[in-house]
Amino acid sequence: MLTRLTVTTTALLALAALSGCGGATESAAPTPGSTAEGKEVQLEAAKADCMKEKGFKYVAYVTPHKPGTEDDKSRASGNYQAMRKYREKYGFGVFAQHVYPKEMGSTTGLDNEPNPNMKIQSALSKAQLQAYRKAMDACQVSAANKVLGLKLKSTEDFYDAQFKASVRARKGKLNTDPELVELATAMATCLKGKGYAVGDTAPVAMSELGQKTWLLKEDKLGREQMDDVPDVAPSAKDDKVPMYYAPTLTPEQAKPYLAKEIRAALDDLECGKDFYPAFLPKEQAVQGQVSAQFGM
Repeated sequence: MLTRLTVTTTALLALAALSGCGGATESAAPTPGSTAEGKEVQLEAAKADCMKEKGFKYVAYVTPHKPGTEDDKSRASGNYQAMRKYREKYGFGVFAQHVYPKEMGSTTGLDNEPNPNMKIQSALSKAQLQAYRKAMDACQVSAANKVLGLKLKSTEDFYDAQFKASVRARKGKLNTDPELVELATAMATCLKGKGYAVGDTAPVAMSELGQKTWLLKEDKLGREQMDDVPDVAPSAKDDKVPMYYAPTLTPEQAKPYLAKEIRAALDDLECGKDFYPAFLPKEQAVQGQVSAQFGM
């Protein structure tokens, strides 16, 4: 799960996918399952009850799960042609966020947000909004503890618990799959032959290598633009959601980075053309189980 922060906000972004970065990724939209959907409904109902008790208006709202397009589904299955079509334009989906912000879902788009709670918050004063969000954070924690049986103290705890469960499930099931281990090793050898640096050659690491590399490049630019964050990103931990800071770039400024990213993404795909069709469907099944567990 690779989470980006823009330089204009320090709020923790909602996790679009357990293993994706913010914005469009090569994964298909999640398939709604009765267990996950049921928990989402329960979470929202509990949150609304909590907000009412605190004196705030909140409408229980479950974000609709948009079905993936045929291209989305093909990419999620590891189809070479579908993945190549995406990568030829968007690379790993990192600097494309700056070149194609609308296509990649990088804009806020609050005017088109169907969630009624956005309208409620927009009518509040600055002081009221701060109190509202503080109450909503507390109610999200309370709802998660009540519905999911967790013992959380903050909203960040929720995302960390979800991330930790995802890491544990993915590494436990995918990194021990003999077929995936063999294919990931072959992919690593191919990339090394093309001059790319490869550390961990386990299946999960290989699936994230390209995107993570370019997120770190983007993060470096973002940190250089900010005075209140360290210049160097802290070491990644399996029990904490990794945070990447996205810089402010115009499409023209981002295009040279995207051009290089596209070349790397196509090399990654060529080396992984046997790996991805085997890995992605198995990963999707694992992620579905974790999503159902957390009502996402």
